[in-house]
Amino acid sequence: MRTDQKAYLTRERYDELTAELQGLKTAGRKGIADRLKHSKDMGDLSENFDYQEARDEQVRLEQHIAQIEELLKHSVIIKKSEGAHTVRIGSKVTVQRDKAVIAYTIVGSNEAQPTAGLISNESPLGRGILGKKVGDMASVRTPAGETSYRILAIE
Repeated sequence: MRTDQKAYLTRERYDELTAELQGLKTAGRKGIADRLKHSKDMGDLSENFDYQEARDEQVRLEQHIAQIEELLKHSVIIKKSEGAHTVRIGSKVTVQRDKAVIAYTIVGSNEAQPTAGLISNESPLGRGILGKKVGDMASVRTPAGETSYRILAIE
């Protein structure tokens, strides 16, 4: 993540990441410290596979902790957009493409799960419908070509 880039998160995802970070810093670090101590007690560290594996796991854990800390440091909590007249991050938007009617919630890229109806504000569709109002058309360029969407509802 670039240091100037904001990470848009729902309150729920922010709380999940905060709890995960706390668990990694406490139980995760303690578990690895215990493995390292146990491995050291087994003798020669130069040929101790379990020790090397525990050290590698420690590096991965610390990298993961740093990633979550960086994400939380640059996070912006998405506010619910009840009563909004334009599509913005946090909006639940009902769109029509041809005859299909689909509902999406606009979230930050860290939470996007298109199959669950959560699309990123950075995705082609997300970028295409941001700022639109009910009744507006959005033309979205995708790898499959140009697709048009009509905004039916914003919650």
